[in-house]
Amino acid sequence: MIEILTELAALRARVSQWRREGLRIAFVPTMGNLHDGHFSLVKLAKTHADRVVASVFVNPTQFGPNEDFARYPRTPEADARGLEAAGCDAVWLPSVETMYPYGVDATVRVQVPGVTTTLEGAHRPGHFDGVATVVSRLFNQVQPDVAVFGRKDYQQLAVIRYMVRDLAFPIEIVGADIVREGNGLAMSSRNQYLTDDERAHASRIRQCLLGMAAALRSGQPRAEIEQQAAERLRADGFDPDYAAVRRPDLTEPDEGERGPQVVLIAARLGRTRLIDNFEFET
Repeated sequence: MIEILTELAALRARVSQWRREGLRIAFVPTMGNLHDGHFSLVKLAKTHADRVVASVFVNPTQFGPNEDFARYPRTPEADARGLEAAGCDAVWLPSVETMYPYGVDATVRVQVPGVTTTLEGAHRPGHFDGVATVVSRLFNQVQPDVAVFGRKDYQQLAVIRYMVRDLAFPIEIVGADIVREGNGLAMSSRNQYLTDDERAHASRIRQCLLGMAAALRSGQPRAEIEQQAAERLRADGFDPDYAAVRRPDLTEPDEGERGPQVVLIAARLGRTRLIDNFEFET
């Protein structure tokens, strides 16, 4: 059976025991309300390690003042059942007091420069400071050999890779492919906020991403592609924050540049903010 850990001493004791047995440990951090996309991270983690720890913690420091921290769904019992079925060995369920012993307002914060200032960072000020702060604490608590993050949160993965390299965390970071619903919509806990009609309509984000990639491959100018994608989203009933073409490191490619690139979209549909991306070669 999966082990539920709520005290830091118990977590460290379990991890220490595994290490004495010579076992390799993988870690999957989550905010709970889990779906098949999260469970795929656990399954991938199992291919990289002997034991898998997943955390479930809704982190207050990564939510802005007008975002959905209070209404973010919390389903710990269902999460534990799903994690066990996926092969997870232990669930780390820290309290806010455990994570931030001096309180959220008095906590030491981690800031990652550069990659956090564009795209999501520009539209959600302070968000990535909260992500880097909580992930660095989770890494210190779990002390895994490998950690798995989904590629749907593409910029978050870039931030974590930067932080791990810069702070010399001895952790391998693995990016997992996006898991999609039948209509192409990227799986997300926030999809449950969508109405049935909105859920069907939301698949157009994926179609727009594929159209952007095709246009770039055909030689269309990047600025024109981004403008037309935003206009298409608005015409389809979305309120886009951005539709962007970037290199994998999220810098802006030169006009006509060849090689690996990624297109990214963030847009609201009704009251739900959706993000998605598509990596490709030109």
